[in-house]
Amino acid sequence: MDINAIRKRLNQLQTTNTRTSNLWKPQPGKTQIRIVPNKSNTDIPFIELFFHYDLGGKSYLSPISFGRPDPIEEFANKLKSSGNREDWRLGKKLEAKMRTFAPVIVRGEENEGVKFWGFGKTVYQELLSIIADPDYGDISDPVSGRDVVVEFKTAEEVGASFPKTTIRVKPNQTALSDDKIQLENFLSNQKDINEIYQELSYDELTEALQAWLTPSDDEDDSDVEEAVSTSKVADTPVSNTTDAFDELFSK
Repeated sequence: MDINAIRKRLNQLQTTNTRTSNLWKPQPGKTQIRIVPNKSNTDIPFIELFFHYDLGGKSYLSPISFGRPDPIEEFANKLKSSGNREDWRLGKKLEAKMRTFAPVIVRGEENEGVKFWGFGKTVYQELLSIIADPDYGDISDPVSGRDVVVEFKTAEEVGASFPKTTIRVKPNQTALSDDKIQLENFLSNQKDINEIYQELSYDELTEALQAWLTPSDDEDDSDVEEAVSTSKVADTPVSNTTDAFDELFSK
């Protein structure tokens, strides 16, 4: 028995449990929440992170979130700049996508403490526009802020390929909490987002990318097979995407 493998798997499961308990995902219907000040950055409550999605069924936090090099992003950029349509499509799939998070309290579930709500570009832009509007201002202010009603509809409900999230800011200004002890707990007892999403090293991400490009026989490689078989990196004398990978990372 490999004890190190056992410890690694235990750590993965514990990380998953921590992530689940510290993230909030809206359920179908309407939920009232309050965005709270971000303990790690008092200037803005929002945290912008970039992720590589669905690489072998997994998602990876991109180091570009913190201004660090990312081999998957480098490879995606190389593909997109090759001049080949199939390369560009694969590069777009691989490139990191932004996901924004905000620390929130869910009304009626205050005893669960602060959680992180993740949302896409449309909701993010709407929240920024509301805060920039002087009629609303800082909706996260613990004394004079405003609650937000989040309405989530499934893809089936809206008859589309994706679910839909809409927001409505409550008109009245209210305190985050009337309990001073609870209020202090909300403001000071927040998880660091880096404790929820683990950043892998450059070498670890390179290995993950290589594993996705060259899956083992017992893995589902249907999402890679077509792109790899037709992809040609135009500015290099290579015959497929795997060779392009080797050329980029063997220097």
